[in-house]
Amino acid sequence: MSLLPLLNDRFASALAQVGAPNAHPLVQQAGRPEFGDYQMNGVMGAAKALKLNPRELAQKVIDAVDLADIAASLEIAGPGFINIKLADQFLAARVASALNDTHLGVENLPRQKVMVEYSSVNLAKEMHIGHLRGGIIGDALARIQGFVGQEVIRQNHVGDWGTQFGMLVAYMVESSKAGEADFELKDLDSFYKKSKVRFDEDPVFADLAREYVVKLQGGDAEVLALWKQFVAISLTHCNAIYQKLGLLLNDGDVRGESFYNDDLPVLVGELREKGILTEDQGAQVVFLDEFKNKDGEPAAFIVQKQGGGYLYATTDLGAIRFRTRELKLDRCLYVVDARQGLHFQQLFTTARKAGFLAEHAQFEHIAHGTIMGPDGKPLKTRSGDSVKLGDLLDEAIDRAYALVSSKNPDQDEAKRREIATAVGIGALKYADLSKNRNTDYIFDWDAMLSFEGNTAPYLQYAYTRVKSIFRKVGDWDQKAAINLTEPTEHALALELARFADVIHQVARDSLPHFLCSYLYNVATAFSRFYEACPVLQDGTANTSRLRLCALTAETLRTGLGLLGIQVLEVM
Repeated sequence: MSLLPLLNDRFASALAQVGAPNAHPLVQQAGRPEFGDYQMNGVMGAAKALKLNPRELAQKVIDAVDLADIAASLEIAGPGFINIKLADQFLAARVASALNDTHLGVENLPRQKVMVEYSSVNLAKEMHIGHLRGGIIGDALARIQGFVGQEVIRQNHVGDWGTQFGMLVAYMVESSKAGEADFELKDLDSFYKKSKVRFDEDPVFADLAREYVVKLQGGDAEVLALWKQFVAISLTHCNAIYQKLGLLLNDGDVRGESFYNDDLPVLVGELREKGILTEDQGAQVVFLDEFKNKDGEPAAFIVQKQGGGYLYATTDLGAIRFRTRELKLDRCLYVVDARQGLHFQQLFTTARKAGFLAEHAQFEHIAHGTIMGPDGKPLKTRSGDSVKLGDLLDEAIDRAYALVSSKNPDQDEAKRREIATAVGIGALKYADLSKNRNTDYIFDWDAMLSFEGNTAPYLQYAYTRVKSIFRKVGDWDQKAAINLTEPTEHALALELARFADVIHQVARDSLPHFLCSYLYNVATAFSRFYEACPVLQDGTANTSRLRLCALTAETLRTGLGLLGIQVLEVM
């Protein structure tokens, strides 16, 4: 059992023994070293309910709790906190156990079928920086869910249907007549922009585009063939980005809006049969009392436009219906921009009203903020265009190559290129993941590529530094006893023992910045340990400390891997 559940269980049993069976122990990591390793904060609430002095109740809890095999000392602090100092022998046993476990002591959570929907780009356009956060965060969450034993389905819910494709097909037909289509399609973004200008400025072209939408949705063979060409080219571009960025998405994870097209009339019919659909000015609407405006009017969630057209809302409802009925998901994480928050609140509410979303199912909007430029506005190029994601990744690698070359100019160029890719992409990912996903952040190349502070290069170098120790040692006793005698040994072992709690927290709350903070703490604790406690002295290795080093390396490698960040044996 991981540390927090273990301590909470023991204190819950003690509280029950002293007459507070319904009290919550509330054990948490101590805020400062002088408070011990952990602190139990549940005494005050229990004392108030029992009308007892908190410090007196705290002493009764200390007398009752069974921590002989776990804690070296328990002390009452303040009005009734209980400070917990873990025993060195207990931590040593934890380190040894983690080293013998491929999951480093992280137990599986109760098994669920979990979908992580991420990236979810609109096809026929190049990916830009606005797609970065969803891809990076979603990929990390999918990796972590798999690590704790969940059955994970990665999903790329691409925009591959609707008006934009009618516009593109119309422009492609027009360009083909002029003999230009093959050339134009080499740059999808340019092709899209030119077709959008034609759509906005030419009413005849716009009407033609809408006709093609009808033909597409009606299954016209010629239009479908052109549509498939756009989709194939777009996905080739997306897959190249995913590969360079190190995301695990592939074509098998794609289920676009088009997948649900045939089911949408059936879905609308079901909503009507259930009596939750209202016709309003020709549109089919679900009115939601849960989202009334200041005048008390319910929000309108439109599922079919006047004239019969469908919207994102309809497709999203179709996806929920399919995911619960056919895939039988227990949990679904939608990693999407925070600005879509109201849409998802209304979507989930409508789906539950319609019976599409089972009561036990957890469908969650995993919101993320925006990447900002130095001016505090969404990051753009100097010309005001969105930054293309492919260009951003190339720049990250180029900047890292320059940095690596300046530090190791004599190193083989191929090796420098390999290191630069790992460092550049890792820095880009970690700069994002280390921020609370709910917030915006300022994009800063210098900060993210720094080898100091809470950055990927710092953590990658920390891993390399640990591994270099073992190259000096050669063969050693990997089953040697672990003895913690110094404060920095205790502090490092304590951080390593917290790995399972952190992974479980991120799996529950979908906040990967907690894992980033934890890995930084591990690297910092290792640095202090390494400075204070010689591992190699006079040609002799301290095998107990080597085992601490071994678990440090594995924790950094595993933790960074769960974030989708590569580690290197040599930097």
